[in-house]
Amino acid sequence: MRFFVTGVNGQLGHDVVNEIIKRGYEAVASDITETYSGLSDGTEVTKAPYVQLDITDSEKVEKVILDLKADKVIHCAAWTAVDKAEDEENFEKVKAINVKGTESIAKACKKADLVMTYLSTDYVFNGKGETPWEPDDKNYAPINVYGKTKLDGELLVSSILEKYFIVRIAWVFGINGNNFIKTMLSVGKNHDELRVVNDQIGTPTYTLDLARLLVDMNETEKFGYYHATNEGGFISWYDFACEIFKRATKLNIFDYSKLKVNPVSTEEYGLSKAKRPFNSRLSKEKLTLNGFERLPDWKDALERYLKALKEEGLAKSKTINKREEKWDRLK
Repeated sequence: MRFFVTGVNGQLGHDVVNEIIKRGYEAVASDITETYSGLSDGTEVTKAPYVQLDITDSEKVEKVILDLKADKVIHCAAWTAVDKAEDEENFEKVKAINVKGTESIAKACKKADLVMTYLSTDYVFNGKGETPWEPDDKNYAPINVYGKTKLDGELLVSSILEKYFIVRIAWVFGINGNNFIKTMLSVGKNHDELRVVNDQIGTPTYTLDLARLLVDMNETEKFGYYHATNEGGFISWYDFACEIFKRATKLNIFDYSKLKVNPVSTEEYGLSKAKRPFNSRLSKEKLTLNGFERLPDWKDALERYLKALKEEGLAKSKTINKREEKWDRLK
């Protein structure tokens, strides 16, 4: 079985390709850069066949997918800079990537009769209330540009194809690229005190665990909408930050024991360009009902992730993810 994976330079694409090859399948990786430009960690993804592809070029997308004669497409590529998506000068680019690019891939999959997996987000909902969102809930009401374009991508996939997996995720972290955990590790070294919001609730998703589930899904024909995050209950960003510093200290990544983390409301913290959902709770019962193994506890995932960062020497990185910088801003 041959997979074609977009967005391999990102957090998820990196781990998806590695999981595919680990299972004994073929994987062809792609992204917009001329060659693979993700983490040079020596894993299989760094040696996998690579195709440069601008997903907004519909003719090129069709040619690449048809020529590769793949069986499955896992579409990880997306514009994910949530705040920058709100800038007027970026509107058309965000739409081109998240909507037109997704449509081009879906149409090519339709023509070649391929299964498509599309990664989406809880941002397609309004982010209100306390009830976990169900995967087949159609009460869509995105509150920002990013959410609107990801919803448009969902609707195109489901209208064009019959054989698809639409998988919504939240609070993603992986070894390749930037994320909340890496930002916390970095800024925590340079401050005595941090402010982190405590009224936005969800559950983290480790790309290593998610990649396993996505390949599990593609070994079946149980198509449809799903939600996937790690298990372990619902937490706030404040809860997550506290656990990050606790476990990083225990693993001798850095001594954060004197760091004071203060919980604040979104209103107290200050508005970002893009509205963020208060309720990112996702119901994952459908995974169980369809016989899929759910992801491990998020604390277990965090422990494994921090150990991986330490092993790769990435925990000492001074790079701060500018897209998430507002989470840690001091008053």
